Amino acid sequence: MDRYKKCDSAKHKYESSHKFFYSYKHQMRHYRHRDFDLSHKSLKFLRPVFILVIILLIYLMFQFPANKVFMILFGLFIVNQVVHLIWLTHLEKRIFKPITQLQDGVKEIANGNYSVNLDNTTSNEIGFLIDSFNDMAGKLHENETLKQEYEENRKTLIANISHDLKTPIAAIQGYIEAIQDGVVTSPEKMNQYLQIISKNTVYINRLIDDLFLFSKLDMHQLEFQMESLPIRAFMADLMTEFNFELQEKGLSFQYSDETEEDYRVFLDRKRIHQAIRNIIGNAVKYSSPASLRLETRLYKKEEFICLDIRDNGPGIQADKLHKIFDRFYRIDSERTKDLMSTGLGLSIAKELINAHSGKILVESVVDEGSCFTLALPIHTEERSCP
Repeated sequence: MDRYKKCDSAKHKYESSHKFFYSYKHQMRHYRHRDFDLSHKSLKFLRPVFILVIILLIYLMFQFPANKVFMILFGLFIVNQVVHLIWLTHLEKRIFKPITQLQDGVKEIANGNYSVNLDNTTSNEIGFLIDSFNDMAGKLHENETLKQEYEENRKTLIANISHDLKTPIAAIQGYIEAIQDGVVTSPEKMNQYLQIISKNTVYINRLIDDLFLFSKLDMHQLEFQMESLPIRAFMADLMTEFNFELQEKGLSFQYSDETEEDYRVFLDRKRIHQAIRNIIGNAVKYSSPASLRLETRLYKKEEFICLDIRDNGPGIQADKLHKIFDRFYRIDSERTKDLMSTGLGLSIAKELINAHSGKILVESVVDEGSCFTLALPIHTEERSCP
């Protein structure tokens, strides 16, 4: 018990000394600020005093003339006071006022106002300090804006995940309760219920996989197996695979290679395959299988190898076109589900292409179709790898 009391006493002494140190440090900082303010106020007070003294000396010099030596000394004294006054005015304008301005700006930053911007009227070291302060405030404001946007995106993401998980989980719960309550008696009905439960669980699993992949992309933690590949052979094999899959579903698919050379592209086979699959899957999901026609074209444009993926589907309205790469965005406003789409496919495709230092563009005309263009930079010896 005595040992614990000693420990408590030592802890109490440490905390007391710790508080005293920071209290003393704060008081000293306050005194330094107060000293600066007093100096500035004294300077403002002394300036009119100097002016009155100079006027009084000039008056006395002409009112009570004396010998020449005295007049010369008196005149030199007046000149000295004038120079001193000019120097004090310059000191206030070039030093004290900018420092006061900086002090006010620091207080605004401390209060959370990162949009503060100080006017710089000096070209000395303090002026450079003001410019540096404005740059710092601008970066803080930008970071705060990004932080707020990230927080809003996080809230939206959580709301969307909750919404997208609630529907299949509720369906699974409802069908399981129906089976447990003995509502289902026939084998056909039981098999139908089990199929619906299976589809919902597959959808939940796919949604979790997409969320895991997207979170890794968003945090730049996804590993890429990058390699320099001749694009013709890689894309021909990939399009042959898609052609086989789509023809089995009775869909029309065409691929044309319009490149003049077999350029090399630095890419990850698996990730590019996934990005293209997401775009083609999106076209299949929103189009009628009976009339859908997919056309892909490989070509070179400037320093990029481009792949057009064109469909003759329903198209996308102009006011919705800029939103299609947003997370969980679906063209249908009611967010109806066929348990095929997680709403992350195009978002993931865009992030994957961006990770290859490429870009993805889209054009669409309602009732005519859409065209997605994937552009990947040509790999040369001069170009650094991503």
